[in-house]
Amino acid sequence: MKQNMNRWQVLIASTVVLLCTGAIYAFSVFAGPLSATKSWGMPEIMLAFTINSAVAPIPMILGGFFTDRGLAKWSITVGGLMFGLGFCLSGLATSPTMLYLTYGLLAGIGQGLAYSGCLSNTIKLFPDKKGLAAGIITAGMGGAAIIAAPIANFFIQNYDVTFAFRVLGIAYMLIILIASLFIKSASGNQTPKTAQPIAGQEKLDNANKNWLDMLKTPTFYIIFLMMFTGAFSGLMIAANASVIGQQMFGLTPTTAAFYVSLYSLSNCLGRVIWGTVSDKLGRNNTLYIILGVIILAFVLLLSLSSATGFAISIMILGICFGGVMGVYPPLVMENYGPINQGVNYGIVFCGYSVAAFFGPKIAVSIAKSNQGDFSKAFYVAIAVAVVGLILNFVYQKVKGAAQN
Repeated sequence: MKQNMNRWQVLIASTVVLLCTGAIYAFSVFAGPLSATKSWGMPEIMLAFTINSAVAPIPMILGGFFTDRGLAKWSITVGGLMFGLGFCLSGLATSPTMLYLTYGLLAGIGQGLAYSGCLSNTIKLFPDKKGLAAGIITAGMGGAAIIAAPIANFFIQNYDVTFAFRVLGIAYMLIILIASLFIKSASGNQTPKTAQPIAGQEKLDNANKNWLDMLKTPTFYIIFLMMFTGAFSGLMIAANASVIGQQMFGLTPTTAAFYVSLYSLSNCLGRVIWGTVSDKLGRNNTLYIILGVIILAFVLLLSLSSATGFAISIMILGICFGGVMGVYPPLVMENYGPINQGVNYGIVFCGYSVAAFFGPKIAVSIAKSNQGDFSKAFYVAIAVAVVGLILNFVYQKVKGAAQN
């Protein structure tokens, strides 16, 4: 059934919300100053980022539940405000435990609610351009640090890190409130009148599976593991880009913050580029390319010792990480239908959270054992990407067998 709705307005407003909540990817800019100001160890501080990312599936599934029932606007608004409040209160943290509660839990839960509502609601409005829509909407998350990193660094340099947390948190809450006024919820199998008809859409709509049915399919477990392998390297770099730049390539904090913005810009562009490419080449062919390029980027990172080499490598990794985040939402919808996309993708997204727990943690631990050198962590990332290539091949075989 067709419904009247300006889907591009919803897409733009939702992207603005995620340009706020995506500030989690600029955490490496805050980590060093926090350690210096509070005298907390880097592993203690990075645990806040790990908690923030690891709790995401819980609110994502909850947000998906509301979104699938036409309450996406509620999920987005409440989640966005929780994120902004958590970010602001992080500036008042007097202990690592308090940071875990504010940045880790409160901001993490809010970010998950908003992300789930924005992504699942918007992709339902673009059945004819699923990859493009997912790419643009997730670009908000990936591109947020382009804005957040230099602004945060300015406030840190001219005031202090706690001030930066507080002022950005307040700004995020205000922006999210305004953007939420332009968001409308998609309803069931209804699609906007402007959506172009696509071959096989009726078959997709009739193949809707809820989360229990999804868990009974072998493809779910492969997709889950594929999500882990795709997100692992991107999260490793996102959490540590500034630290890697300073410790391994001799960058100043200001220059390192600029490089974090480069990574985020690449992440942002990658989501749109690869999402669009996957509409043309197919999700799995696109994933083969992405994972292969990830391996190449880490080889470059290990081979090139200059700041320019570092910049090139992390830009490539950013583009590929963005591609992973842009390809999986439509991949899940194509397997399990649009009706329960919110909950289904929230469950699949647990693979991302597992990667968020292990990726940054492994990188920091290895660097600590090697006087700040992340090289061995890069080898781990290469191995994980190779496993991803194998899983992608297995998925195609299993999927093909199920269709015959």
